[in-house]
Amino acid sequence: QVQLVESGGGLVQAGDSLRLSCAASERTFSTYHMGWFRQAPGKEREFVAAISRSGGSTYYTTSVKGRFTISGDNAKNTVYLQMHSLKPEDTAVYYCAASGVVVLPTTPQKYNYWGQGTQVTVSS
Repeated sequence: QVQLVESGGGLVQAGDSLRLSCAASERTFSTYHMGWFRQAPGKEREFVAAISRSGGSTYYTTSVKGRFTISGDNAKNTVYLQMHSLKPEDTAVYYCAASGVVVLPTTPQKYNYWGQGTQVTVSS
């Protein structure tokens, strides 16, 4: 059973940066693809970014390309989401997830394990 714990959320102003962390309970990155999703009040959970189990491939939703970067540290069993130039529309609860499927997935249904989420609030 993989356990994921997110941290690093907070209240920031538009244009600021934040780095989210997702600590895994075991050696996850050689086994699972890792993804970040977010969910704003009244909206469905949406894909943000993903990194392949090899770390060789990354994928981003269009709205965060050029502003967010996903990366992983195998030695620390931690995945990061570096966020720059934050906008009020980035406000949401951010979730880390792990997927055991073959192809790097972007839909929440393909992810097996989830963290509890961390709140990111961007004020204008």
